[in-house]
Amino acid sequence: MRSVIRLGAAALALVAGLTACGGERQSTSGDALHNSGRLSIATGNTTGVYYQLGGGYADLLTKNLPGYQVTAEATGASVENIQRVVRGDSDIAFTLADAASDAATGKGAFTSPQPIRALARIYTNYTHVIARSDAGIRTVADMKGKRVSTGSPNSGTENIALRLLKAAGLNADSDIKKQALSLPETVQGVKDGTLDALFWSGGLPTGGITDLTTSLKDDVVFVPLDDLLPKLNAEYGPVYQATTLKKDVYATAADVPTIAVPNLLVVSEKMPTDLAGDLTRVLFEKQAELEKVHPEAKNISREEAAKTEPVPLHDGAKKYLQP
Repeated sequence: MRSVIRLGAAALALVAGLTACGGERQSTSGDALHNSGRLSIATGNTTGVYYQLGGGYADLLTKNLPGYQVTAEATGASVENIQRVVRGDSDIAFTLADAASDAATGKGAFTSPQPIRALARIYTNYTHVIARSDAGIRTVADMKGKRVSTGSPNSGTENIALRLLKAAGLNADSDIKKQALSLPETVQGVKDGTLDALFWSGGLPTGGITDLTTSLKDDVVFVPLDDLLPKLNAEYGPVYQATTLKKDVYATAADVPTIAVPNLLVVSEKMPTDLAGDLTRVLFEKQAELEKVHPEAKNISREEAAKTEPVPLHDGAKKYLQP
């Protein structure tokens, strides 16, 4: 009888312990603790590709990781997303590789190396620089004295915008009338004529940019960036790559020389190995379903996925990608 009482007390203590932990179920896989519960994905502006793909990825994870509820959150994007992961406010983040490189090495917006790891290199972002045709802007240097949106604060767009302005010999704080606006606000500003130009870094096509070019047509022009690439490479390395915006993407008169930057999915270095592996596995095993959300998902390559340097690949992702 005493044995029964002792067992009952132990059971009650176990239930109480689970309740104190929010009722989460726990199991082990290998040497890592796998906690069931909620996960959040830091994405970007609501009319950008991060937000669209992040929502699709969240749905796939919820359906394919038993015990998890995953949600996508609209954010300012890259730099903010990394900060959110480091603070523990988000579990997974989309980010441009240049911002992630700064975080891993303690440069730029980051005063010290940040404890992040990559799940995978994914698709590539294209730098869009667009101006109203009547603004007289044909190069970044022509933005002097103009009203320019450099993107959301702490975004990858802002990061590359400030670097491009510097490469063009402009001081972002004194040579232009800088406005740090989200993509929806930026598009509306260009439409209204309260902005002369914008910077945007995103996948193809970006919904907000399609809206702008469809609405204004020849009243906006794309600014080529090939003249600034050598200066970016000299200062920041090969993370910036030459590419073109093909004319059929936004119905432009010709292809536009621009700059590409890879994207990464990053997490905290503290994420359990098995969970990181599961997140990576779902990304690739369910890629065909993600392609239905946005065509950029087709450009996620398993062959390129492990190329995340200088951001270390998470051990869980490495185990899946390089068995």
